[in-house]
This record gives sequence, structure tokens and C-alpha cells, in this order.
Amino acid sequence: MSRVKPTTRRARRVLTKRPAWKALAAHYKTIHSLHLRQLFADDPDRGERLTAEAAGIYLDYSKNRITDETLGLLLQLAEDCGLHERIAAMFCGEEINVTERRAVLHTALRVPETKRILVNDVNIVPEVHGVLNRMAEFSHQVRNGLWRGHTGKRIRHVVNIGIGGSDLGPVMAYEALRHYSQRDMTFHFISNVDGTDFAETTRNLNPEETLFIICSKTFTTLETLTNAHTARAWSVRQIGHEQAVRKHFVAVSTNAEEVSKFGVDTANMFEFWDWVGGRYSMDSAIGLSTMLAVGPDHFRAMLAGFHAMDEHFRTAPFDRNLPVLMGLLTIWYNNFFKTETVAVLPYDHYLKRFPAYLQQLTMESNGKHVTLGGASVGYQTAPIYWGEPGTNGQHSFYQLIHQGTKLIPCDCIGFSQTLNPIGHQHDMLMANLFAQTEALAFGKTAEEVNADGIPNWLVPHRVFDGNRPTNTILAERLTPETLGALVALYEHSVFTQGTIWDIDSFDQWGVELGKVLAKRTLAELESPEEPQLKHDSSTNALIRRYRRFQKSPP
Repeated sequence: MSRVKPTTRRARRVLTKRPAWKALAAHYKTIHSLHLRQLFADDPDRGERLTAEAAGIYLDYSKNRITDETLGLLLQLAEDCGLHERIAAMFCGEEINVTERRAVLHTALRVPETKRILVNDVNIVPEVHGVLNRMAEFSHQVRNGLWRGHTGKRIRHVVNIGIGGSDLGPVMAYEALRHYSQRDMTFHFISNVDGTDFAETTRNLNPEETLFIICSKTFTTLETLTNAHTARAWSVRQIGHEQAVRKHFVAVSTNAEEVSKFGVDTANMFEFWDWVGGRYSMDSAIGLSTMLAVGPDHFRAMLAGFHAMDEHFRTAPFDRNLPVLMGLLTIWYNNFFKTETVAVLPYDHYLKRFPAYLQQLTMESNGKHVTLGGASVGYQTAPIYWGEPGTNGQHSFYQLIHQGTKLIPCDCIGFSQTLNPIGHQHDMLMANLFAQTEALAFGKTAEEVNADGIPNWLVPHRVFDGNRPTNTILAERLTPETLGALVALYEHSVFTQGTIWDIDSFDQWGVELGKVLAKRTLAELESPEEPQLKHDSSTNALIRRYRRFQKSPP
């Protein structure tokens, strides 16, 4: 049983003053130049010893620039920063999102129906499963042709309209699980307020066969509602009746009044809760498009994968805990080696949107400049996450990772079995993954290049320094369960990092200022009269130039 209780914040020691942090700083000076070649030569079992496994995910972290002492000091830092207590506080529903005074309970979205989690003395698990059951019933109706459009035609196209977590999660999940999707339906995603996104997405769709899912917790998000009203006008105009909205629109929201005002029957509104952050919501009703694509059984299997990793994170010792280990390694490189980015390199085409999904999860969560208590952090927080699928990336940016002047830790993700066996292509794909991590770790010395008969003048250009760190994440195959476990792995790694940095990983005030200013600027752009501009000289000049060209004939 879990119960929400007020979170009390006791004064915390400044991170950089902690003994474990100071010990890591001193340790870094002694080993920062130690090469992975030497580490593997000194420890022949390193590649099998520095591994961990849980929830179908195998993590090889042996190709990192660490020793047993490094690992021990990082684990001590986690203990000193109260990671055990913070994990317990999150899972039991304390208000660890301190700036919004909210619990952080995305893990409750994937617990079995028999569990109990109390928020304000109410067990929320039946509510969660009630929404899941309604989603499943609706998905059954749409997938089997029982839910029909206004003119009686079957729904064949589903368009998800959202932004941020209401878009990135569903897009990523659909692409990742496309193998399991119902192929007589197409799925599309609109997020950008740029009208081109809507125009190109709907260009070849039949409105009589199209269902829109409007995803907005408050049903007031400007970009989402702008696109939603455009979709509404498009549907009504082409179908020819206002009542079409009721058969071609459903909502994922908590604001029944605004949903009803839009024209959606609130019986077709699927709710979620303020203790679910947007970027942690792909397994809530925000995932309705995912369930429509892959079906309720596969969606529930994905939830089971999430839950398996949740339980591992909650209970496993830190030295065998995958999210903890990955989070601490990020701290090691970000704060001691002063790296600024992490490359995520999935060797599976289905995961092509996974790096983009992680960009929001990691950088919106931990891109913070003050501690939970409001003090300036005084150290680097979130690194920049980026990446592309292998082998495409090998022919674009791997050059910089191998021979550039920046140290870039990499997460390489692969699967032992392909979902699409075609000749020996999967062997070729995985050979590239294993070869790249080997090359990044060990490189190629001048002596080895000379031995290949390379002319002396060319040798410096053909040398690979190596000593570039990687994690290899390997699973048997990309199933819904595996995807859930993989996403939860990164969720909890982000939480681990945020705990060490003493920041709030669950608010996102940084997205607000530009949106507030945009509302004022929009009025100035659309004003029939020349507005009195009170911005800086650059912004004033840009607005005037825009207005001048907007009035010019095309």
C-alpha cells in the first residue's frame, strides 16, 4: 500500500561539497588518461564482469572509462545523495515535484490491477485500469469496424494531434511497434503549429474514414488546439455536417467542459491525471493511438515491460541496477570528463524516433539551473541527447565520434533477433554495432596502421585514438514488453541523474516564457493597424519586416 504524504525538504549539503563527490574529483585526476586497452588487458574477464541484466535488457558497460574504484565511488555518491529514499518517495506518491506540488506516479500507470496506491486516501489503481478498459473497448470497436464515421464508413485513418509528450511518445511507440500494427489502418501524427504539418498529413486522407485524437491535458494548449480547430473545420467542411465531430473526434484530456464545448462527446473523453507528466505519459490514455495501432493485448504487454523495469529499479541493489548504473555513468562523464552530449544509436530501424523521444525525456526533465531548494546549481546538469539509427549514422556523424576532438559517450542498442529476417542483413547490422563499440574503445594505433603498409605521411590520418566510451544495450527482440522496459530504463536513469544533481526532474518551466511572449507577438503580427512595438530593436525590426512581406502579393 502506498499513500501520498507531504514531502519535507531538509537542508542538503551542496553536491560538490560531499565527500563522495570530492573523492570522485580526486580519483578522476588519477585515471582520466587511463586507456580502455589497458583496462581490458589488466582484467581479461572485464567484458563479462561489468554487465547487468533485468526485464529482458542486457547492459554491457565494460567499455566505459571506469575501474572498480570508480564504480564504488559513484555508488557511494548515490547513497550519500539519498537515492534510496527518493526512489521510495516517488513510488509511494510523495509530492516530489516540488514546484508544482504534485506526486510523480507514472509508475502507477503500469501496475497490476491487484496493487493499491493511495492518493489523498483514494486507491488510484482502479481508476487507471478503468481508463485502460475503456480504451480497450474503444480500440476493439474501431479496429473491428464497429465504430463508424458520420456517413457510415469504417475508420481507416487515425490522426493523433498533440505536442511534446502528447506527440513524441505516441509517434515513437507507433514506429517502434509498427511490426505489430493493424495494417488495414494508417496512423498519422500532427504536432507542429506550422500549417504545413496539417496540410501534408491530411492531403490524401478521406475525412469520412478519419478519426482525430486530440491530446491535451487541459484542452487549452495553444498549438494543439489550433491544430484541433483546423481539423474540425476540415472535417465539417468536407463531410458537410457539424454532427460529424461526434464520430470523428475523441479527446484525451481532464477538462470535460472544454472538450464538450469543442463538440466531442465526453463519453469519448479518456482521462489521465495531474500526477502524470506529459513526457512520462505514453503509457496513459495519451497512448490511445498506440493501442489502436497494436491492439489492447500488445499495449498491456508493453505496460508489463514498463512494470518489470520499475520493480527492478525499485528493488535491485545499486551495483546491479541498470537505470542506476546508466545514470551514474552519465554523471561521471558529464561532471568530471566535462562531456556535453550523449549519442543514442539504435541498431534497429523501428527505433528511428527513439532518440527524438529521449531528447524531451532527458533534456526537459534535467535541463535545470537551480536545485530543489532554489539555489544555483554551480555544476552542469543535463547533457544534450541526440542520435540516429545505425548504420545510417555511421555514414554521417560517426567520423566526429571516432576522430573528432569531442568525447561523446554512446548508448548502442541492438536485438539478437530481427522481426524481418531478410538474407544475412541482420547479421550485417549487428556486426556493425559490435564492431563500432570495439573500434570506439580500442581504436587503431600508429604501429597498427604502419603494419598495414600505409605510407608514413598518411598514418596520422588513419590513426584512431579509441578510449571512446560506450554502453551496449542488447535484448532478444523488439517486442512490446521490451519497448516498455527500454523506455522505463531511461526514465529511471533520468531520475537517478536528477536526484544526484538535486533538481526537480518533473517540472518544465523553461517552456513557458517563449509561449507567453508569443501570444503578445501574435496579436502584433495580426493587427490591422501598425502596432506600437515595445520589444528590443532586433525583434521590432523582424516584426516590421514580416508584416511588410506578408502584405506583398505572392
